[in-house]
Amino acid sequence: MLVVGLTGNIGSGKSAVARLLEARGVPVIDADLLAREAVAPGTPALAAIAARWGAGVLAANGTLDRAALRKIVFANATEREALDAIVHPAVKALRDEQLAAHRAHGARVVVCDIPLLFEMGLDRDVDVTLLVHAPLEQRLARIERDRGLSRVESLEMANAQLPADEKRVRSDYVVDNDGTLETLRTRVNESWTALEREHSG
Repeated sequence: MLVVGLTGNIGSGKSAVARLLEARGVPVIDADLLAREAVAPGTPALAAIAARWGAGVLAANGTLDRAALRKIVFANATEREALDAIVHPAVKALRDEQLAAHRAHGARVVVCDIPLLFEMGLDRDVDVTLLVHAPLEQRLARIERDRGLSRVESLEMANAQLPADEKRVRSDYVVDNDGTLETLRTRVNESWTALEREHSG
């Protein structure tokens, strides 16, 4: 089974590419969904987060207050690393479970949507990497529009990741997302066709 690591810096349009691949019938394991599952009420990861940062990072209903936690970790690399050390092993365990299930069902190819693929060294766990790339200004505008964040907050989130140009060099395939959805669909189809052709064996 070919495991494809899909990544892209925040605001690049990675989720849109994931949806286009799903529309082609490609199974996609979404790291954001796994991350929510990993810190759901009652999980060891949520308990560890509350133990480190206090009840202030929990909402009234006991779920994680992502906005409160984000204010702490995105301004401080040490705090961000501490959060990653709690969440990422839990997410990896959930991802491994889903990969095993796809493998058992005879899937030929599976996409793992992983925002921090290179930052966490997870490119070593996949067979092929596919990067969604967009210029910084476009990414910041999308973050502000979609998440309701300020320019300062958007820049903090963007700067917490490896530079997109560095990821571009390290990726096997790149989809540029600097135009319309129709242009993106065409580019995704071209890249996926090339990927399938080159890894059909």
